[in-house]
Amino acid sequence: MAAVTGPVSDPGLAAAALRVREHVVRMCGGPEGGHLGGSMSLVEILLVLYRRVLRADPRDPRAPERDVLLLSKGHGAVALYAVLAEQGYFPVERLAEYCLPGSDLTAHPATAVPGVEMPSGALGHGLSLGVGFALAARLDGTDRRCFVVLGDGELQEGSVWEAAMAAGTLGLDSLTAVVDRNGLQITGPTEAAAELEPLAEKWRAFGWNPVEVDGHDAGAVTAALLASPQPGRPTAVIARTVKGKGLPLVEGQARSHYTRMGEKQRDRALAVLRAQARRAAR
Repeated sequence: MAAVTGPVSDPGLAAAALRVREHVVRMCGGPEGGHLGGSMSLVEILLVLYRRVLRADPRDPRAPERDVLLLSKGHGAVALYAVLAEQGYFPVERLAEYCLPGSDLTAHPATAVPGVEMPSGALGHGLSLGVGFALAARLDGTDRRCFVVLGDGELQEGSVWEAAMAAGTLGLDSLTAVVDRNGLQITGPTEAAAELEPLAEKWRAFGWNPVEVDGHDAGAVTAALLASPQPGRPTAVIARTVKGKGLPLVEGQARSHYTRMGEKQRDRALAVLRAQARRAAR
């Protein structure tokens, strides 16, 4: 199946992606650490959703006509918080509160945070919730869409495929699943734990329209997410990504899954990202 491609160059979004990655590093450099690798792989996916795709207003996060985004892989919360802050849902300065006592910015998303629709983190439940949102939109006669961002290791949960089967049977074409396919989980390669490939064909067999993209190509992700759905078929966007994207020392390595960065590690990582920003600005 041909992958969707798009323009690689996008200075505005590329600059935002570097800022988001800096925020992620700072949060993972706090006393509690954070899920670094799978958050870095999510950055372009979440930025495209919030900047180009979602019908959502940070000034009114609960507007009835809004589109819905569910971060099923809740351990990517630091990326979600960084993107929400960049989009104006709350001040960027609040990111410094991540995982501090009494903070709403907890290790997994909570609805006390503006822009978070549902708490998540117990993997395997987000797509079922997405089915509910999509079915409710149909029954209400609205055109709002629901997007569910899943991790690829999460696809080992049977509840994901129960929801996929239900969505295909019900023909929920307002529902889109986005799989962060970085190929790694905390124990190592996903394929060593449970074979997911051929992943696109699995989604197709459940009645979905699968689309494969480079998850770090903002143009390709945008094209896939803005394309008109096939009538009666939910969409599965399989975004091929790199765990730890942006930090060469940990890119593509399972050890980036969760980290407590020391001060020197944090500063070194920030220096790498700032060097990338300077090169991009030339």
